[in-house]
Amino acid sequence: MARALLLENLHPQASTILGAAGVDPEARAGALDEDELVAALAGVTVLGIRSKTQVTERVLAAAPDLRAVGAFCIGTNQIDLAAAAAHGVAVFNAPFSNTRSVVELALAEIIALTRRLTVKDSTLHAGVWDKSAEGSHEVRGRTLGIVGYGNIGSQLSVVAEALGMSVVYYDTAEKLALGNARRAPDLESLLRQSDVVTLHVDGRPGNAGFFGREQLAQMREGAIFLNLSRGFVLDHDALAEQVRAGHLSGAAIDVFPEEPKTRGDAFSSPLRGLPNVILTPHIGGSTEEAQEDIGRFVATKLRDYLSTGSTSLSVNLPAVALERVPGSARLAHLHRNVPGVLATVNRVLAEHDVNVEGQLLTTRGEMGYAVTDVPGGVTDEVVAALRAMPETVRLSVV
Repeated sequence: MARALLLENLHPQASTILGAAGVDPEARAGALDEDELVAALAGVTVLGIRSKTQVTERVLAAAPDLRAVGAFCIGTNQIDLAAAAAHGVAVFNAPFSNTRSVVELALAEIIALTRRLTVKDSTLHAGVWDKSAEGSHEVRGRTLGIVGYGNIGSQLSVVAEALGMSVVYYDTAEKLALGNARRAPDLESLLRQSDVVTLHVDGRPGNAGFFGREQLAQMREGAIFLNLSRGFVLDHDALAEQVRAGHLSGAAIDVFPEEPKTRGDAFSSPLRGLPNVILTPHIGGSTEEAQEDIGRFVATKLRDYLSTGSTSLSVNLPAVALERVPGSARLAHLHRNVPGVLATVNRVLAEHDVNVEGQLLTTRGEMGYAVTDVPGGVTDEVVAALRAMPETVRLSVV
């Protein structure tokens, strides 16, 4: 029986869906470090994680039974995707499921910071009545600058505009402007005209340190800054300096360069204790609705991969989704993308008098993936011959 190791408090939907598909799920509360993960993956077919568990080359090399990794979140920078592909391990994530939750948190923080609710709240809790409009503003008519106009940034654009905000965005890729949003020609232009700046960039290594002292200094006096993307893209010390100096009137940070592994662990940051600064523990997508949807979406992708070989929406393997011929056996052949592999596969089948009822090949970079349906079953000799091909990375019969 296939086994699944599910870490970091995944939604119970993941266990339910995998269990119904004949996979034995083991759920654990926290993340594992590299040594712990190597030990835990013995005999495991499917690994489910969120953002804290690091799936490295060493981990993948030590897990020969591992066939798939599910990232129950948006980002996959915690996984060595190239190494996973080289070891024949498919990786799936949830690129859309928590978009709305992140957008709603960003909007809530924009309004709270613009109205200086954090300051009013702490003052009143300290027993001081401070009724004043000083420094408090409506968001209507203010300019929101969105850095990164992907799934989250573009949806935030639409909802913020509905609140009466003027939206300008910057993205290195060409993106269609939604509503009345305007594209900034460069990052500096966006920073100099925005009352609120929010980061929604991805976790690629090239974005490390992307937003630092220079960019913070280019922001308007009294502007507000948000980061709900990746902790390592921002210089947190520089942000703290700008808040203390009064150049920025507030900030909201949901992600940090180093985050505790489990709930209740100690947390430190140069931003702690600063006025009108909201710190949240990486909960942008942590709503019950989003986590349920993520659990369902990723677990379904993992189930379909194990049962049909479908790699639709895989982030590291060629995408193949072939309707299965009823009553057939399916050969899922992941291989190095060199000329002649499909011809060799078909020659092996022909030599063993195996007919092909359905077949689809897709390539992606250095990897190729061929799914072949054959009548009935396949013999051990056929499987051995296909696995012996020098180009084969992994062959599964599903």
